[in-house]
Amino acid sequence: MMELRTLIITSVMLPWILSSAAKVEYMEVRKPKKDVVHFPDYTLPESDTDPASLRAEEMPTCLLCVCLSGSVYCEEVFPELSTVPALPKETAYLYARFNKITKIRNQDFADMATLRRIDLSVNLIAEIDDGAFSKLPNLEELNLAENKLTKLPMLPTKLVSFNANFNQLKTQGVKATAFKKLTKLAYLYLGNNELTAVPQLPESLHIVHLHNNKIKTITDETFCKGNTSYYIRTNMHEVRLDGNPIILSAHPNSFICLESLPIGWYN
Repeated sequence: MMELRTLIITSVMLPWILSSAAKVEYMEVRKPKKDVVHFPDYTLPESDTDPASLRAEEMPTCLLCVCLSGSVYCEEVFPELSTVPALPKETAYLYARFNKITKIRNQDFADMATLRRIDLSVNLIAEIDDGAFSKLPNLEELNLAENKLTKLPMLPTKLVSFNANFNQLKTQGVKATAFKKLTKLAYLYLGNNELTAVPQLPESLHIVHLHNNKIKTITDETFCKGNTSYYIRTNMHEVRLDGNPIILSAHPNSFICLESLPIGWYN
């Protein structure tokens, strides 16, 4: 009886098992083969140089600074600039304040005919090559305030505004005729320096600041033309001489051509 029962189960189950096995094998064959993807090795080569230790001079200017429509902003960048960065050829406005630039070289602005404004205030500039700015035919504004300059280089003739407040400028380092040929210069800021004399001033000036220097004397031709009382200097609106050891009341004929008296000490 047992043998008959075993035979019946075997005859029923065996075809089902064989059918299931065949189906599984068929499905395995039907499965699409997975492509093996080999990814490139992005492991950086070993180097002794830490990317964070790269100097500003080793980085592309427009990665270190912000370049936007002819303007380059390099203010308070990290790492700090110690030299003027290479500028795009179309640069018209450069703002590189609050850095550690120490020197301006002739090649820094070579062939930059598009430059109209340069702001290098609040740096550590102590030296400027004499021809660094002289070949900038369209430069109108130059700001060198709060640096360590003792003398000035040649300046471009189309300057409208020049600011060298808070430096260490000495009379020996500023030629008497340094500004005389700048026929478009309207704003001249030389306050908080060590000047002992007033340089020759162009007729175009509207404002001149010479406060907090060491100026002890002026002449009748410093601001006016001493040989005529008919000359009126109509352009000049503001003269600051306060903070100098000069007593302005001792020079009454020095201001007769001005529309308003200079700011300073009179007694």
